[in-house]
Amino acid sequence: MEVEGQNKFHKGRCLCADKGVDVVLPKNIEKFEIIPPSPSCGKQEIIVTLKSTERKCLNPESKFTQNFIKRALEKI
Repeated sequence: MEVEGQNKFHKGRCLCADKGVDVVLPKNIEKFEIIPPSPSCGKQEIIVTLKSTERKCLNPESKFTQNFIKRALEKI
């Protein structure tokens, strides 16, 4: 599993159009990215890439997302 914190600047918009999904099966996650707030997007975004190469935004406020990040950081 790969954990990245990236400070990417995008062209004035957020990558996640809505609040994101609350739950994704952990076994289907290939990698995830935590993108902090920036001048072009004022909210933190958490994006997972699934093994099917599909990308989904996770709801940063869901218990699943918070627990998933906590467990991933403990493994580092």
